[in-house]
Amino acid sequence: MRHTEFWSRMEDALGPAYYRSWAGQVTITELGSRTAQEALDAGTPPKQVWEAVWRTLELPAAQK
Repeated sequence: MRHTEFWSRMEDALGPAYYRSWAGQVTITELGSRTAQEALDAGTPPKQVWEAVWRTLELPAAQK
């Protein structure tokens, strides 16, 4: 997964007005208590970050 696909999925899941702020504010234990943005900045693959976000948000399987 590329970063562009990650951000597109985030926008689809959370909406255009909220997805960037959520990614920069909500810490995810599975990502070492980092935000999605921090994990990406640290080099965590976007697919791994997305899967952690997907589980945290309890999104439907169709969005995985």
